This record gives sequence, structure tokens and C-alpha cells, in this order.
Amino acid sequence: MPTARRRVLVVADQTAQSPELIAAVADRAAAGPCAFTLLVPARAHGLHRLIDPEDQGTEEAETRLQAALGPLSEAAGAPVNGIVGSHEPFAAIQDALNLTGFDEVIISMLPARISRWLHLDLPRKVRALGVPVTEVMRHEAELETAAPTH
Repeated sequence: MPTARRRVLVVADQTAQSPELIAAVADRAAAGPCAFTLLVPARAHGLHRLIDPEDQGTEEAETRLQAALGPLSEAAGAPVNGIVGSHEPFAAIQDALNLTGFDEVIISMLPARISRWLHLDLPRKVRALGVPVTEVMRHEAELETAAPTH
């Protein structure tokens, strides 16, 4: 009996094209049949975080998403789907899990000292939704410049 194809949600922003995430996707694809979807949360800047965060940051997220789909698809050995989500990463993940359904989540983050997502305890919160989570951390030595946004 063939193994069922697992649906894997990959969540990333600034690390969407990182070597660590590409390697994690390749490793997961090698472990068994799966279909990947990359979720990039929108990012509101400045006062837009308070005033109208849902209306901001989607263009930047879409650009980042499109740039990452090629390398991730190559690593996966199949096309990776992509979606831009809410500016709030946990809400974006909840929406994806509730609307589309995924069997597991890979969360790609900046190094611990500057990762907003890690400071928000995002991986633990997603695990509490009952889905397995793999954390991928960008190596600090490989960062050129990164703002503490996730």
C-alpha cells in the first residue's frame, strides 16, 4: 500500500531562501511523499502595524514568496505552492491549517538573538494546535544583515 502524501506547510519570511530551509525541505521530501506550501506572512511597517496592518506588506511578501518558490521547488523535487498570509504569523498559520489543512509545519526563523517569531514562542503555539512542527534556524554566521522582524 503506497504511503499517503503528507501536506507540509512551510512558514518563512526573511529566511524563505535560506540554505537551512532549502536543506530542510530537501530532507523532508526525501523522507517520504509530500506536497509543500510556502506561507509568507505580510509585514506591516511603522504606524501601519497599528492603523491598518491587514492592508500593508502584501506586495513585499509576494515578492519574497515568488523569489523563494523556485529554489524550494527544486529542493522538494516538485512545484511548491505559495500563499501570502496575515501580518500576524500565528493567525496566518491558523488560517492555513483551518482552511487548507496540513499534516505538519516547518517554521523557518532568524537566529535566536534576533528572531521575533522565536520570542513570540511561535513554534510552541503552533504545536499546541496539534500539528507536528519542525524548527529551522538560520545560522547567524551566514546573515548579511537582518532586522529583528521574525
